[in-house]
Amino acid sequence: MESHPVDTRGRGLRDLRISVTDRCNFRCVYCMPKSVFGAAYRFLDRKELLTFEEIAHIARAFVANGVSKLRITGGEPLVRRQIEHLIASLASIEGVTDLSLTTNGALLTAKRAAALKAAGLTRITVSLDSLDDALFKQINDVKFPVEQVLEGIANAAAVGLGPIKVNMVVKRGMNEHEVVPMAERFRGTPHILRFIEFMDVGTTNGWRLEDVMSASEIINAINAVHPLEPIGANYQSEVAKRWRYRDGAGELGVISSVSQPFCGACTRARLSAEGQVYTCLFAQSGHDFRTLVRDDPARLTAAVARLWRARDDRYSEIRTFETHRLVEFGPKIEMSYIGG
Repeated sequence: MESHPVDTRGRGLRDLRISVTDRCNFRCVYCMPKSVFGAAYRFLDRKELLTFEEIAHIARAFVANGVSKLRITGGEPLVRRQIEHLIASLASIEGVTDLSLTTNGALLTAKRAAALKAAGLTRITVSLDSLDDALFKQINDVKFPVEQVLEGIANAAAVGLGPIKVNMVVKRGMNEHEVVPMAERFRGTPHILRFIEFMDVGTTNGWRLEDVMSASEIINAINAVHPLEPIGANYQSEVAKRWRYRDGAGELGVISSVSQPFCGACTRARLSAEGQVYTCLFAQSGHDFRTLVRDDPARLTAAVARLWRARDDRYSEIRTFETHRLVEFGPKIEMSYIGG
């Protein structure tokens, strides 16, 4: 039996992020600013989207090449109708050991959470960038209240979709003063708070290096109030560096793509809602799997292996050491199109 493929830097393929829509009910200023994603913006037409059956076909090809973890993303995945049907299909694939979903929590009602769990979802991650209601409404730019996101987290916890991860993107000048309050809100709970450095995903979010609050600054701010100590990774390619409170009040994580790149351990591929496969979050172009799954699905497994063996991505390392050359990289795929 042929071994699973590794890329040109010796990295295996373990994770597949599956975007099911490029639409979202939020307009977060660092991701889908209204100035770009306004009323005139053309989102993908339904016929351009992969069907759930096509997504499952492609997912099986990735699992055959070593993937064991699947994550459903967007846009906002819960705006895709009957997403539970896709989850049930993916959960039935032999070899999938972890099936999770990332959401903004706005549509995470008690009924929806129960349906997701019943379909086979194992975990959920909720994005939450502030506990201050006025600031949160300003960030999501659709005046959505923070309390409803917190209710969504509670709904997910109640049906056993945990441990729940809560992701906070930290942008200097926007919400860095919320780092300690967020840590205190989730201290002593079973939820795992993760702080994410503001990244230059896409070309519409106005990223500047000076807007990045580094992972070390985040940890120092929390440690000054609630002492922390580092703990080891759960698995080799885990992107978050883990820390726990010295008093036993739980753990948190920091994702430091800008200040401390983890390209060397990256085992993730990404599938867009229209069937483009990207081998890096910061990619400029993808690989067409929609045509393949519709015309010659038998070739999918070999196509995945061939694509992965040719992979050479290390954008974050290049960005860190050659920041002055950022302009030379040109337009990159948007976060709202490919997910996190």
